[in-house]
Amino acid sequence: MIVLILATLALILNWAQEYYRHQRNVNAIPIRIHVNGTRGKSSVTRLIAAGLRAGGKVTVAKTTGTLPRFILPDGREAAIIRLMGANIIEQKYIFRHAVKLKPDAIVVECMAVNPIFQWITERQFVRSTIGVITNCRPDHLDLMGATVQSVTMSLSNTLPPKGICYTCEKDNYGLLKKMADKYHTKLLQIKPTDVTKEELSKFHYIEHAENLQLALAVCAEVGIPRDIALKGMQNSHPDSGALKKYSFTDHGKTVNFYNVFAANDPESSAQIIHMVTSHLKDVEKIIMINSRSDRYYRSQQLVDAVLPLDYSYLFLTGDIPDKVEHYALHKGIPKEKIVALGDPLPEVICKKVLELTDTESHVIGIGNIAGSVWYGAQIVAHFKHKMQQSKKLNKKSDKKQGA
Repeated sequence: MIVLILATLALILNWAQEYYRHQRNVNAIPIRIHVNGTRGKSSVTRLIAAGLRAGGKVTVAKTTGTLPRFILPDGREAAIIRLMGANIIEQKYIFRHAVKLKPDAIVVECMAVNPIFQWITERQFVRSTIGVITNCRPDHLDLMGATVQSVTMSLSNTLPPKGICYTCEKDNYGLLKKMADKYHTKLLQIKPTDVTKEELSKFHYIEHAENLQLALAVCAEVGIPRDIALKGMQNSHPDSGALKKYSFTDHGKTVNFYNVFAANDPESSAQIIHMVTSHLKDVEKIIMINSRSDRYYRSQQLVDAVLPLDYSYLFLTGDIPDKVEHYALHKGIPKEKIVALGDPLPEVICKKVLELTDTESHVIGIGNIAGSVWYGAQIVAHFKHKMQQSKKLNKKSDKKQGA
């Protein structure tokens, strides 16, 4: 009995010491920025960190994103290896490592989905001086509740008490503001009113005006001039799941592939599809939904999201194409529009695109980038490789003509 009591006391003392050590690490970093939201968290985290670095702040950052990364003060990145899957305790170890670099600022992407874990992450692990909630859209409804209002309530758990928080949320801003008032948090709504197309064009990937404006506002809060922060952001490395376009020509046909797998909630996916295709005329528009066997509900949501959109074909790839096809037919999508492919070699998908293309096609990949064999990532890698091959052939052709 005495041994049990002593062991319990030792355990309690160890927990107390660990808590004190972590709080000391947190307090050692004066600027702590916690980025939450449905979409854009990884991109905004990277943009803010790049802007702060450009402004002379020693900054470390941590993203969850498609592939979790720890970003060093010089912009270099280190992979985060998870042997037992994602766990919010990871944030404690991030701070332990970060404090050794003596940073002025740390920018942390929220890795929790469960509302309780979001609260714990903010109140115990990060204790942010500046909060960010990118937007509030229906996603992870199995954990955050069945409505967008419940999602908003969940995300509000990372509002910094008596602090300041920036957001681009529009539709549910009122509810977010109500929760901010409860926590005595100053909530500032940012609108992309002064971001120009020219500024966006200087990014080497497709960045959203909302993400850029939000990051610029946070950098301004820290005292970084807009022009300096913007230049740093334009020269930064994007998240591996960032929206990118890969174009190539094969047999006289042009294929444009958009990697939208990171935006796997229905609202964001539909918005991006509309953004990249609404202006296109007389070309084939192909929407590709990549499915996971354990997330059939998400594939259903994505089918619902694309119903009102204008497209020529719906490609179904991944683990459960037959189930998704059955649902799509049930929702009224014509069978002649559906191409159920499953998970063949990505070259098969590419050949199918060319087969259905007269002169030009635009393929938008949505859904899950992962799956049983990270199939979405394989598709992206193949289209990227095709673009690189096309560029090499064009260069060789130009040299021959020049000779």
